[in-house]
Amino acid sequence: MTAIQILIIAFALFAIVKTIWQFKRGALTIAWLLFWMVFWAAAAVVAVLPQTTDVIARLVGVGRGADLVIYASLIVLFYLVFRVYVKIENTEHEITRLVRKLSIDDLDED
Repeated sequence: MTAIQILIIAFALFAIVKTIWQFKRGALTIAWLLFWMVFWAAAAVVAVLPQTTDVIARLVGVGRGADLVIYASLIVLFYLVFRVYVKIENTEHEITRLVRKLSIDDLDED
């Protein structure tokens, strides 16, 4: 086993522990817990058995396993950025609504 494989496995285990901790704190739903558990477990499997990505890449029509990992990573990153963007937009909308309500309530009290 190479040093990079050991590092990836160690990081994946660390990330799994942190994910479970976040779930226990109530910061993650069960769906996100499962998503991240599968994600980090897959990262560990790919680190130990990198040829698995080549097999999956051939099944989906991608030339190399490394290319498949990059494509999948980009898709996941874009999806997560989209989720953060939507959450920020919703938060801004809610803040605006609350500020308006507080302003109206202040005017009513005077």
